[in-house]
Amino acid sequence: MRIVVTNCNTTQEMTEEIVRGARAAAGPGTTVLGLTPAWGPESAEGWLDSYLSAAAVIDTLRRYDGPRYDAVVMAGFGEHGREGVRELVDVPVVDITEAAAHLACLLGRRYGVVTTLERSCGQIEDSLELAGVGRNCAAVVGTGLGVLELEDGERTESAFLAAAERARDAGAEVLVLGCAGMTGLQRVVGEKLGVPVVDGVAAAVKLAESLVALGLTTSRTGGYAKPLPKRRAWGAASA
Repeated sequence: MRIVVTNCNTTQEMTEEIVRGARAAAGPGTTVLGLTPAWGPESAEGWLDSYLSAAAVIDTLRRYDGPRYDAVVMAGFGEHGREGVRELVDVPVVDITEAAAHLACLLGRRYGVVTTLERSCGQIEDSLELAGVGRNCAAVVGTGLGVLELEDGERTESAFLAAAERARDAGAEVLVLGCAGMTGLQRVVGEKLGVPVVDGVAAAVKLAESLVALGLTTSRTGGYAKPLPKRRAWGAASA
């Protein structure tokens, strides 16, 4: 089985970190291939970045000419493009935001998301609502760190723990890592927090493997049906 993991930004070092986390979660026989968009934001941190990122990721998959793959994992927490990719490709598409929230709902009544900048919180809330898992979210809390600042492990851990306390105070029984760049942090902070911590990359990889093993993929009835061929624009001259 081959899973393609798409980074939502152009930072190759982050793609490599995400792929390491994905490979650690993958089962025997699963190959993980990371894709980095050739254009778009260096780090996706806001509405404009997110829309640009969505177009760049979709463009990357449209132009992909490598080995056949069995599933796509979208490694951008709260980013746009999920629905477009599901319409584009003919394999299961699992978004880390949705995957992490679904698994969190199996572990506790309410979960909290700890993410990067506060400006990303509203976007994440919208993504959770669209995925149908927003009602179980107790809080989305920012650490105040930008995506590219997550390389400082000690600083990230400290900021995460402080934000996690706020999420627990709001009623969260389970915590979710709200950025693909936080992959691996769950092992460090889980015991200190005393609550389950879900990593979206790992969650998405395991769900993708399950869908492939069960022979399931995106429904083509309704919202994700393949679009009809484009009609000639009004007023265009006849051939």
